[in-house]
Amino acid sequence: VFLLQDRPKLGDLIEIFRIGYQHWAIYVGGGYVIHLAPPSEFAGAGAASVMSALMDKAIVKKELLSVVVGRDRYRINNKHDDRYFPLPPRKIVQRAEKLVGREVVYQLTSRNCEHFVNELRYGVACSDQVSDAVATVGAVGVGLAAVGLIALLVTRNRRQQQ
Repeated sequence: VFLLQDRPKLGDLIEIFRIGYQHWAIYVGGGYVIHLAPPSEFAGAGAASVMSALMDKAIVKKELLSVVVGRDRYRINNKHDDRYFPLPPRKIVQRAEKLVGREVVYQLTSRNCEHFVNELRYGVACSDQVSDAVATVGAVGVGLAAVGLIALLVTRNRRQQQ
């Protein structure tokens, strides 16, 4: 059930909060969204759609928003509107509708559901989830390298003092 201010408009990006990640869809009207799903996924799979991360193919599906969301939380999140110019809503929907039923290449780091919807809305395939994960891994790597360097220096210093 939508509150009036929460009712999605044509071409809006829908962020669905799954356990450990966000699934993305694009609103195409009449209560429907278009999104990527693994070929074996059934409607309303919810957290089971994490299986898409293990697949190299996905199907473009048109399903009711309520079915795709299931019991998870969601929000309208056109977060890149200040960075990229959104295409006209009818054009977004038209592009999305043409893809329904197609099997497409799926890659977690470069062709995931977030890349898919951003490409439809802005013409730019990007994923903040991937960017954030790469930054986190990089920061952890730098942190581990720093700890290793400190340990090496401490060990060397102890040897020199003996």
